[in-house]
Amino acid sequence: MKINFKDLTNEQFLAEYWQKKPLLIKGAFEQFNDPIEADELAGLAMEEFIESRIVSNPNKQWDVKHGPFADFSEFGESDWTLLVQAVNHWFKGVDDLIEPFRFIPNWRIDDVMVSFSTPGGGVGPHLDQYDVFIIQGSGKRRWRVGAPDASLAELLPHEDLKQVSDFNSVIDEITEPGDLLYIPPNHPHDGIAIDNSINYSIGFLAPSSQELLSGLADYNLDNNLNANRFDDSQRQVTNTPEQLTSTDIDLLTKTLQQSLSDPKVVGDFLGKYLTTVHHTLNLLIPVEPLTIDFIKEILNDGEELEPVLGVKCILHTAQDDEAVLDNKNNRLFINGEVFAVDNESLDFAKLLASKNTLGINVLKTHLDCLKNQQLLTTVINKGLWSFE
Repeated sequence: MKINFKDLTNEQFLAEYWQKKPLLIKGAFEQFNDPIEADELAGLAMEEFIESRIVSNPNKQWDVKHGPFADFSEFGESDWTLLVQAVNHWFKGVDDLIEPFRFIPNWRIDDVMVSFSTPGGGVGPHLDQYDVFIIQGSGKRRWRVGAPDASLAELLPHEDLKQVSDFNSVIDEITEPGDLLYIPPNHPHDGIAIDNSINYSIGFLAPSSQELLSGLADYNLDNNLNANRFDDSQRQVTNTPEQLTSTDIDLLTKTLQQSLSDPKVVGDFLGKYLTTVHHTLNLLIPVEPLTIDFIKEILNDGEELEPVLGVKCILHTAQDDEAVLDNKNNRLFINGEVFAVDNESLDFAKLLASKNTLGINVLKTHLDCLKNQQLLTTVINKGLWSFE
């Protein structure tokens, strides 16, 4: 499955559109078929451990209800939308929708939200603080997208629903199955279903500086890092004790900057932070821990290992740094955990980070290494990779 960018290459898309302006590509996915049916999506919304909501607008009165839902009869035949988060954690076909966007680093991709809308259904005009690609599944929808506009008023028609005032459209089109809409951050947009329709929203992580600083502070506290106090050893006598001087500010700023000056601390924090999964995963933890001999036996029988849907992996290396020769800077992050990776295990760690299917033909060149065996058994016994 590939995006038909028409006259654009991936490089041109990033240069001309990414975080700059919206784009609608008609027929981006030819002969697109829904990887999930509306009743299957409804089934997910009945589960307590899955985040879902219904936004409705009967008689122009906005309302929001949160799942789980026992049934949907109260909402009628029109003017409502069911939105379910992280559906790619539960349906392989939905998870496969991420693959065409791999020209953007894996860590930027968040999850796939799927929505089912009845005629007239939508969530109203609003802004997102992150990039999103929206694939039109079955049905049709009218999409309007505008340019950033500081004059737009923020509206709150319901305590759980942020909207903006009406905007001038730069895109105003009907989307059909296989069409792809890209919306950059802070671009107002509004989608209204023309008939029963399904949309797939591939969202991207966009942490704010506030979130990163807060997360790094928590990481430092949890690991007792950067606890040294600022250096005041060169203090001079002052005639203005009531003042906070620029020298004082520089000293205190230097103390703050020290928490950002250790690349290993920052790298470990970011690896864990960016691979933390915020929605439930279907972890398949063995009842009894599997041994490498048992794993090899199953693989030799033709079975294959698959990563759990929605698992997040990042491989961090410093191959331009001499320290990599000392095995100090290779780290594999999976679901907020860090695994040290020796140079001899680096190729195997790349396989895991790429979330490849692992069969005996792929693994046979790696399983002679004891550390690879240990890493493989660890991720299997944590339920992160499993046999089909």
